[in-house]
Amino acid sequence: MKTTTPQVYGIQELYRAADAPAEIDIVAVHGLNGDSIKTWKSEPEGICWLSHPDFLPRYVNRARVLTWGYNANVSSLDGRTTSSDRNLQHAQTLLEGAQDRPIIFLCHSLGGIIVKRPHPNDTDEQALAYSASRSAPKIRHLQSVYTCTYAILFFGTPHNGSNKARLHSSLQKLGTLSIPKAAIQFESSLLKALEQESETLQNITDQLAPLMCNFCIFFFWEQEKTDLKYTKECIVDEASAAPILDDTERSGIAGDHRGMCRFKKNTSQDFRTIVAALWRYSQQAPGVIHGRLLEVESLDRDHRGEQAMKLLRYGSLPMGANLIESSSSKDF
Repeated sequence: MKTTTPQVYGIQELYRAADAPAEIDIVAVHGLNGDSIKTWKSEPEGICWLSHPDFLPRYVNRARVLTWGYNANVSSLDGRTTSSDRNLQHAQTLLEGAQDRPIIFLCHSLGGIIVKRPHPNDTDEQALAYSASRSAPKIRHLQSVYTCTYAILFFGTPHNGSNKARLHSSLQKLGTLSIPKAAIQFESSLLKALEQESETLQNITDQLAPLMCNFCIFFFWEQEKTDLKYTKECIVDEASAAPILDDTERSGIAGDHRGMCRFKKNTSQDFRTIVAALWRYSQQAPGVIHGRLLEVESLDRDHRGEQAMKLLRYGSLPMGANLIESSSSKDF
């Protein structure tokens, strides 16, 4: 009887240079019904290009490579229930592990939506924007993800939505490849954000727009249709996966929606395009992020100075009050 490896939730380290300290973190985030390892592993070879010594570590060897697993199931099978976890909680879990080291995100499909925002019902929060807003002293470490994020590579993320009926049908058909049709139960709230020109998805794009200039962005789209047994379709088309925006990069990948982030050979042009971008970002990121951290530290000193002047001007705080906590309580 065939056994399956259970999904690992949370942060998992796949690679770290043995002979020198890591200079950057590369964090891979899978999508709907994805897996923290299998999403990035070729079939049937079983090569995970994030950790195989002939792939990413060979070219970007001063990185710590991480994968982030979370419950992204939209189906119920053998007792596994549809995810009810709030994506904001997923984002907070990721943020808890943040360090003052440059971060490059690799996002497949809806994993990019989660990095951009936590949950369709939380219209006023996004994962990166949430991080940017966490400036109170006790949760300052949460802000470090925003400060330290240097680049984001999106693989087939539906930034501009997709036709609702077509996408819903495609996801259903995609599920039948591995799950009996009778066992599939789709969660409409997760699909709602993918409606063409949906207000929710547009809000995500609009809210992230002011932050985009702070990151290097590379969009990838699938150039091959996904085999859905009775038909072949592109799950996310080029217009949605790679919007034309200033100061961003974009490229097609010769693979379908699932295969676009899996590589069998390190000589393939698609892998070379991706690893070249990662190498370039890894060279540029340390200096840029170091400057950002110095700026944040300077702003912190200025903030503490302002609070000290207020104390001198208006007198001491009530007994037992914490100066910085009280002045920053609005940040919660």
